[in-house]
Amino acid sequence: MALSTHLTSPLRLALAALHRVAPGLRQGLSTLPRPGHTLDLRGIFPPLATPFSPRQEVDYTQLEGNLRRYASIPFRGLVVLGSNGEYPYLTPRERLDVVSCVRRAVHRDRLLLAGSGCESTQATIELTSSMAEVGADVALVVTPCYYRGAMTSTALVQHYTEVADASPIPVVLYSVPANTGLDLPLEAVFTLAQHPNIVGIKDSGGDITRIGLMVHKTQQEDFQVLAGSAGFLLASYALGASGGVCALANVLGDPLCQLDRLCREGRWKEARDLQHRLIEPNTAVTRQFGIPGLKKAMEWFGYYGGPCRAPLAPLSSPQVETLRSTFSANGWL
Repeated sequence: MALSTHLTSPLRLALAALHRVAPGLRQGLSTLPRPGHTLDLRGIFPPLATPFSPRQEVDYTQLEGNLRRYASIPFRGLVVLGSNGEYPYLTPRERLDVVSCVRRAVHRDRLLLAGSGCESTQATIELTSSMAEVGADVALVVTPCYYRGAMTSTALVQHYTEVADASPIPVVLYSVPANTGLDLPLEAVFTLAQHPNIVGIKDSGGDITRIGLMVHKTQQEDFQVLAGSAGFLLASYALGASGGVCALANVLGDPLCQLDRLCREGRWKEARDLQHRLIEPNTAVTRQFGIPGLKKAMEWFGYYGGPCRAPLAPLSSPQVETLRSTFSANGWL
């Protein structure tokens, strides 16, 4: 219970701030695209898990099966080859084949964001161009981090500027400090938001103050902020985020789209109650058990999870029981 209390405190603060504004602004979210937006990123995007066979080969048949099930959920689009897609473990050929497979299977009205970030600027430019050729609508570019001590704001601004200059598709910045050990500096975000081909950021750090400041400081730009986790989705919406890229959407896609809708309609009490029920399951499939936990949970809800690619190991039996208990205690199983 202490975990829930700690994690929901940003929600209370955000809602309290929301209720102090003028009555005319309380009803729904002011997340309509501002004049000049080239791309509408409002809504929920699941960062797809990559299915593997028992021999740890990419299983495209199972991927297509999951996509058919997701087709009935009102997602704004899909993210392919994010952290939950085990992107670092795929070969360059597999990465392009996965994007191509998803593009063929998904209706064109759903945006396809593809992870194309590499450690070098040159490699990122080349992969981004290749992703566009096989059908990606947007490039999701994670921060280079191997030489993180040298990744100053100046270096990162130069990196992303060169990538965006060369990219044939719009670019979304991706900051995921839990995996990279590197938070994209705010001053770099504010500078990059002015680039005509950089349209937003997925921020997975969970710092609500940071998310609010990014929304505030980029209001005059063609730039949108996406919450990188379901655990702080409501708080992010209350502060003006456009949407969410949430691992839990692989499992509970409909409830997350419902939360999105409740926030936009200004139904804050219902949204808060739903958000509370999502916090612990989200923590379980992200920080606590990671991708093996996510894939195990997918199987309970009718999707193919399957194995991870080594060296990621499956959950132990006690871990599986803990994961199941978390979903059950919150009314999902």
